[in-house]
Amino acid sequence: MSQTVIERFAEAEFDHFASSYDQLLEDPIRIGFASDPLHFCKRKWLVLDRMLRGIGRQPESMSWLDVGCGRGEFLELAGSHFADAAGCDPSGGMLSFGRSFVTHNQPHPTELPFPSRSFDLVTAVCVYHHVPVDARSALTSEIRRVLRPGGLFCVIEHNPYNPVTRAIVNRCPVDADAELLSLNTAAKLVNASGLRPVTSEYFLYLPETWFQKLSRVESILRRVPLGGQYALLAHADKF
Repeated sequence: MSQTVIERFAEAEFDHFASSYDQLLEDPIRIGFASDPLHFCKRKWLVLDRMLRGIGRQPESMSWLDVGCGRGEFLELAGSHFADAAGCDPSGGMLSFGRSFVTHNQPHPTELPFPSRSFDLVTAVCVYHHVPVDARSALTSEIRRVLRPGGLFCVIEHNPYNPVTRAIVNRCPVDADAELLSLNTAAKLVNASGLRPVTSEYFLYLPETWFQKLSRVESILRRVPLGGQYALLAHADKF
């Protein structure tokens, strides 16, 4: 990775967005899809919880790190379901708006301020599309480093094959630098870092009001690569 890219990435661009983050995310399509501002976090948690329990892992016995946690909305929503939970982010500005869970400033966007083998689960929720392609492997290797043997890594990302997702991302100032990655690309990335993909699914097909009545439809469609986002769960084999 060139020094220029490292320096640009290390500027913690989200410091510039922190005070107006909610307003910058406002988009008529996004608001039409979900009126509840926590709807997207709730949907992510439903998917993550189902995936973990589907392979016999119980969140309440796990230590969780949310990488790129930003202002901590996902931690606030799901953290109480784990034995312990923490977050980290390279943007001190975003962390300053954090909620009740412990958060840590990353010294560098591709370095995590934790000892090796510290967590049973690490998540990166809509983080990688902001990470320069040349820096993604370094971040993933760091995530693998802090996972305990047999730990799990979950990537949740925007699906580049969903036209509504692309429209929202293209219009959002926060996503001006975004480079979306497909599920296949994410799987290759975790594989290259020594992690083994276990399961994946697509979600966010239906608007909030429809999902409340037709949630089983999304379950049926979870293998169809047209959902607004996807989740990939990978396993760290014993070192």
